Amino acid sequence: MSGIVVVGGGFAGVWSAAGAVRMARAAGHDLPVTLVSPGGDLVIRPRLYQAEPDRMRVSLDRILGPVGVRLVAATVTGIDTTGQTLTTVDGAGETAEIGYDRLILATGSELVRPEMPGAELLFDVDTLHTATVLDAHLNRLPELPPGDGRFTAVVVGSGFTGLEIATELTDRLGTITATRAPGEKAQVVLVERADSIGPELGPGPRREITDALTALGVEYRLGVSVAAVEPARVVLSDGTPLATRTVIWTAGVRASGLTAGIPGTHDRLGRLAVDTYLGVTGVPAVYAAGDTAAAAAEPGHQVMQCCQHALQLGKFAGHNAAADLLGLPTVPFTATPYVTCLDLGSYGAVFTNGWDRRVVATGAVAKERKRKVNELWIYPPTDDPDELLRQADYRFSVRRITESRAV
Repeated sequence: MSGIVVVGGGFAGVWSAAGAVRMARAAGHDLPVTLVSPGGDLVIRPRLYQAEPDRMRVSLDRILGPVGVRLVAATVTGIDTTGQTLTTVDGAGETAEIGYDRLILATGSELVRPEMPGAELLFDVDTLHTATVLDAHLNRLPELPPGDGRFTAVVVGSGFTGLEIATELTDRLGTITATRAPGEKAQVVLVERADSIGPELGPGPRREITDALTALGVEYRLGVSVAAVEPARVVLSDGTPLATRTVIWTAGVRASGLTAGIPGTHDRLGRLAVDTYLGVTGVPAVYAAGDTAAAAAEPGHQVMQCCQHALQLGKFAGHNAAADLLGLPTVPFTATPYVTCLDLGSYGAVFTNGWDRRVVATGAVAKERKRKVNELWIYPPTDDPDELLRQADYRFSVRRITESRAV
């Protein structure tokens, strides 16, 4: 038996693998479960806006090794849903085929980079590598010749990621200038093409966000985007030049390109249409989890491409793939009530409930919750198979998130 193959080593992939192991063992079976990922770590992607991003990872072997998941360090280059095989290439360039009885695609999302003059000069915090490149660049700024814009960062896009990196940068750049370039002024400029800050977040938290930007000294330009990037400046779409050595792109993500190799319906973000059990619609033996799945959440809403939903989707997908393979009943995906907690740097944070993002906590209270989310709740257990399988129960996510709604 080929068993269950999970593609992707992010949150959805990790919990898909753990969920499949848990379900099989609970039913008295020992199914082979394989996870294929190019790297050996779970990257704590929600933390990549912070300093020293290279710390934001956990060994996959320490998470999944103790429960017997086979780890394959390779990149999937093709998926044959008819023959139920994957083609892979490893770091040495060796190709291989892996068969599956059930496949879970959990390869996440990727930043949509723009086509514009100087696009290669843009930084981002979408992956561990690019976040580490940005961190190294920021720490090298004092070594550059003095000049306008040396310690000015321009952040493009005021969605969740843009707001978190912009507010965090005021302290990161401030620390660099205070310790290595006394007298120099750090500046962050946030550029948003819409006519309001955080358009996708809605009006609920907007007042708190704009208050934070004002308090932190973050300048924002609305109704414009970036037209071109040069080594020492950026040109906005209205022709305004801004002196800067650091331009960070955060505007827009879409599902991993591997979704294009799966037949079926894809939404505007490239996500796969799935049924209530997270099986890919019209494609036998294939499930999708995390940012690759266009799953229904609460009535009238689909899941977001976010950590909260990735963890839940993974547990349900793993459970259902194993149950399906063993001929046992599957369970419909049920999302926990949607919440957000937006980091606002040293100003604090804002915690909201519901799809209309009703503000329920701000300042230090919300900041402490954000710290717990980032540093505790999203980290899976390591070297502890019993605790991992306990948390891999799809019902655990419902209890945990519901309990944590009290602030």
